[in-house]
Amino acid sequence: MFHHLPNLLCVLRILLAIPVAWLLLHGEYALTLWVFAFAAVTDGLDGFLAKHFGWESELGKALDPLADKILLVTAFVTLTIVSHVPVWLTAVVVARDLIISFGAIAYLKWFGPVNGHPTVISKLNTLFQITYVIVVVGVLAATQNGTQVKIPVANAMLPTVVVVLTTLVLVTTIASGIDYVATYLQRAMDVGRKRESAQ
Repeated sequence: MFHHLPNLLCVLRILLAIPVAWLLLHGEYALTLWVFAFAAVTDGLDGFLAKHFGWESELGKALDPLADKILLVTAFVTLTIVSHVPVWLTAVVVARDLIISFGAIAYLKWFGPVNGHPTVISKLNTLFQITYVIVVVGVLAATQNGTQVKIPVANAMLPTVVVVLTTLVLVTTIASGIDYVATYLQRAMDVGRKRESAQ
């Protein structure tokens, strides 16, 4: 029974994309922050449970990245709709996920099982995207409630922090997209060569 827990946490993370979008559209930034932060915790928890207790499964390997994509894309798109994230940044995030998704489908159809594992750059990209959303929503929540960090230096640094995170999200999103494409093109060529030699 408990071995299904990581998968259930992934499904929960997917479902949490709905209240995240609804809360953002209605300007409930403080609540959004709590819901999104909770979803981010489930991301680390399901991986820990799967590895620590040996509850890994093929379904879980597919659900985990899917849950991350749905939650993050939902957050980025909704924040863009309410004019708090630039359109170009969200376009890059969405384009990268679409390219990877369609690429995986094409590879599965023509070359066989994907058997993919998140790369270091992909994990960094997910971390930076999560951090970016939390910081942006956190700033919106603080501004909405009329509160600011009581350390003037911290207030002055917030715009810089957002710019740095924006840059990190942009760079790692592009880099991880290129990395995935290059990796699977190489694997596809390897499979093609093996098929030719077997004929």
